[in-house]
Amino acid sequence: MLENPRSPRVRAVAKLSKRAARQETGLFLLEGPQAAREALAWAPETVLELYATPSALEKHTDVRDAAVDAGVDLQYTTEAVLDAMADTVTPQGIVAVARQSPTALKDILAEGPTLLAICEEVRDPGNLGTIIRAADAAGANAVILTGRTVDLYNPKVVRSTTGSLFHLPVAVDLELADVVARVHEAGLRVVAADVGGDDFVASRDLLSRPTAWLFGNEARGLDETALAHADQSLRLPIYGRAESLNLATAASVCLYETAFAQRAG
Repeated sequence: MLENPRSPRVRAVAKLSKRAARQETGLFLLEGPQAAREALAWAPETVLELYATPSALEKHTDVRDAAVDAGVDLQYTTEAVLDAMADTVTPQGIVAVARQSPTALKDILAEGPTLLAICEEVRDPGNLGTIIRAADAAGANAVILTGRTVDLYNPKVVRSTTGSLFHLPVAVDLELADVVARVHEAGLRVVAADVGGDDFVASRDLLSRPTAWLFGNEARGLDETALAHADQSLRLPIYGRAESLNLATAASVCLYETAFAQRAG
């Protein structure tokens, strides 16, 4: 059992909360039984190490069994060690180390996608994680992140996806102009979510076509250069007194409306 919170192994795991360590090692943190469970179910080959208190694995025997079946290095720890490793205040007794495994854009487009989410300069980890979760729920084929978007493997992003990170392909560190050009070649329209766009309701019928949604920064939205890449910009109506919608909420509506349109009939 690991008992020393200051041991080199514990410190190496804890460093993965920092982007520099993730970039250097190609690894990232998974915290809590749900994240570990989803990773072991959908991408077991990426999970390298699992750390847990005995009481946590007694409670979550499915996680323990999945780790054993996948041949994952399983290490018991004290609560103090888990607290030192984790980015969260309450990691629920389980932390895992996994290998980063983003998907190449060419592989995403080779599958003939009909619904994509492109994130350009989305900076809030919670928003990005929620957009990935919404894309997964709406049946999108993939999520594409440009280089100015927050790191996919930021612990807060990973937690916010609640496991969806392992359910659909995600491409990272791409240039928007290149993404749009290749998405167009694959036969998809690029539609920007923008407060200055056309009326969403009047254009809903167009969403039945293969569509790549473009979402921008939480505070500034999409700049003129980014908007110029889109085939069309649409704004969601505000029927009440709210000043605006949170980015992740707006993205969820856009993705689901497109999923409804593409599945109609």
